[in-house]
Amino acid sequence: MTVEKNEAEINFVTENGEDITPKKDGGVLKKIIKEGDTTESDQPRLGDEVSVHYVGTLLSGEQFDSSRDRGSLFQFKLGKGQVIKAWDLGVATMRRGEISVFTCKPEYAYGSRGKGKIPANSTLVFEVELFDWKGEDLTEEKDGGVIVRIQTEGEGEETPIDGSTVKIHLTGDCSGKVFDDRDVSFTMEDSSEHGIVEGVSMAIKNMHKGETVSVSLKPKYAFKDTGNQELGIAGDANVSYTIKLNDFEKGMETWEMDTPQKIEAAVHAKERGTTKFKAGAYSDAIKNWTRVTSLLDYASDLDDDAEQKEKWNSLKLAGFLNLAMAYLKTAEYLQAIKNCDKAFEMDADCVKAYYRKGEANMGMSNPEIAKLDFQKVLQLDPTNKAAKNKIAVCDHKIKQQRAKEKKTYGNMFAKFAAQDAKVM
Repeated sequence: MTVEKNEAEINFVTENGEDITPKKDGGVLKKIIKEGDTTESDQPRLGDEVSVHYVGTLLSGEQFDSSRDRGSLFQFKLGKGQVIKAWDLGVATMRRGEISVFTCKPEYAYGSRGKGKIPANSTLVFEVELFDWKGEDLTEEKDGGVIVRIQTEGEGEETPIDGSTVKIHLTGDCSGKVFDDRDVSFTMEDSSEHGIVEGVSMAIKNMHKGETVSVSLKPKYAFKDTGNQELGIAGDANVSYTIKLNDFEKGMETWEMDTPQKIEAAVHAKERGTTKFKAGAYSDAIKNWTRVTSLLDYASDLDDDAEQKEKWNSLKLAGFLNLAMAYLKTAEYLQAIKNCDKAFEMDADCVKAYYRKGEANMGMSNPEIAKLDFQKVLQLDPTNKAAKNKIAVCDHKIKQQRAKEKKTYGNMFAKFAAQDAKVM
């Protein structure tokens, strides 16, 4: 490298800002145009969803892209490879409301391949404004019930699965008061037996060895509407945890197992679930029985062995029926119905499935629909006394509902008649 070229690069760095690359190779230069909120200690973290505006130009000043022109913020998960390297590095250094210009060498942008209007081996300039960020929502419904933010990045690619044994340290906080602070080891299916709430289990399954995360939980994924008197947590309380995954033994993935191994693992999970259910640990029972149905989701060689196929189907059907039974205990009636319907796919005349679906419909205050389910039970098993009793209960509920409706509508019509009389 010549002296002139070295001086030119030094001048380029000086003019275009601070080198924020780990290697200090001048690959990403940052120049702050507008300071952000320096009173806020928090900044975007790995895995956070960030919201920004940006304008991208070539060194010549020619614009090739702009979220401002589109009139909508651009969002991406930080540090997950969803954007160019320069953005993952640069946005992590920003504060809320900050506007900065990032000058990015090709190896931190689109390299030798280029993209669209961007020629190969181009140095790019981005003006970026950071508006907001939030942790990752792990819930299926995306209801904000389990929000995770990474504090310290872990190592490796693997994460715990059902069947894994984990060693963690967790600290629980509610309204500024620490209610839990301990090291604990457990298998994922038995987590609630060790005082691990659902949201914490969900977070652990997304963690890497050595990783530390903070987790914010809504009541649905923590102590629900009942709270925990022993821990001093009121019903419907939001709580937060800091979790460090010290170590874990992953166990075998389902795809790594052959059919006999899947059946053996399903038998053990079914037995564990039964033990948990009898002990009143319904959440753990559900986890174990869900593992049964997951293990037995698919096998390509079932038709090769009739005895093996029969055992497989029997276990899988039991898994759905047991899940329906457990969800009845937790008053999650839609989930109970869902698993009954899964059972019907395997056995259209399954008496237990019709009975449990009837109980779920009763729980949802649908006695007329429930009565049809119990009548189907009697059609398949005319000696079923429990179904006969349930039909009698349904008839009583239906009678009560109709009397209530009659009274409601009667009062309504009387009120309308009185109003009409005043008008006349």
